[in-house]
Amino acid sequence: MAESKVAIYGAIAANVAIAVTKFVVAGITGSSAMLSEGIHSAVDTFNGILLLVGLRLSQRPATPEHPFGHGKELYFWSLIVAVLIFGLGGGVSFYEGVQHILHPEPLQDAMWNYIVLGLAFLFEGASFIVALRQFLAKKGKAPFWQALHNSKDPTTYTVLAEDSAALVGLVIAGIGIGLSHWLNMPELDGAASLLIGLLLCGVAIVLMTESRGLLIGEGIRPETARAIRSIALAEPGVRDVGRVLSMYIGPDDVLVTMDLDFDDGTDAAEAATAIAAVERQVRERYPMIKRLFIESGAAPSHERWSRPDATQTPAGAP
Repeated sequence: MAESKVAIYGAIAANVAIAVTKFVVAGITGSSAMLSEGIHSAVDTFNGILLLVGLRLSQRPATPEHPFGHGKELYFWSLIVAVLIFGLGGGVSFYEGVQHILHPEPLQDAMWNYIVLGLAFLFEGASFIVALRQFLAKKGKAPFWQALHNSKDPTTYTVLAEDSAALVGLVIAGIGIGLSHWLNMPELDGAASLLIGLLLCGVAIVLMTESRGLLIGEGIRPETARAIRSIALAEPGVRDVGRVLSMYIGPDDVLVTMDLDFDDGTDAAEAATAIAAVERQVRERYPMIKRLFIESGAAPSHERWSRPDATQTPAGAP
């Protein structure tokens, strides 16, 4: 999680400086697109703070009321971030664009807009590079888009999404302001603000979808579940494996339960050995599975053998 905090701190630092500058220049020049960009940066700043809150709360230890810990706190706060991007960032920018189109006002001292947009692009680009480096260091050998989609750490994909949207938004604002100034059509500045609002709403919907899946109990990928079944079926005496049930408790914490059916003639000691071997192999291959519960079917002696215990292992990435 330390790496995630570095990316968030970098984004907050960049957004604070950029937001203040954008608001000042928007007041001087009267640019709707610049005002929308200022709102965008301000929302991103607040979102970074909320992600830090989520990180801190998610690391609280387990309690009797929350026996699996508080890892899902991070998913909740990432959902709040997505809602803020949609409502404050996208909604306000869209409204501001509509107002500027209905009541256009010519730009004043447009050169300030270009200077600020250029500096903002440098700051946002630096923040994006920090977040990208953190992500690339963690993704392993998986293709970029697949690794991004499979990531269960909201701090990773949220910061990347926000910084990407910020860079695209700056390009849109620059084009809108430039055309508005060059063609003397202030409505184009408002149109740029509309596009920025739509961009933010689109990013927010994607983030909401990701957070929703994790909050309602998203599990491991189907190919991972199939690999776990294969590991179990390869053990001597294992006749069949029931459904592999799983759920992400946090970005680095997965719960998995499964049932094993043994061949006739398998006694309790042999079942115990097989289950222990399966546990060891699964944890070695998928270290993020920190809670692994395996139960055996009925052996011919009609004894049931179960292993409801779960041990902690280092974080990884199934």
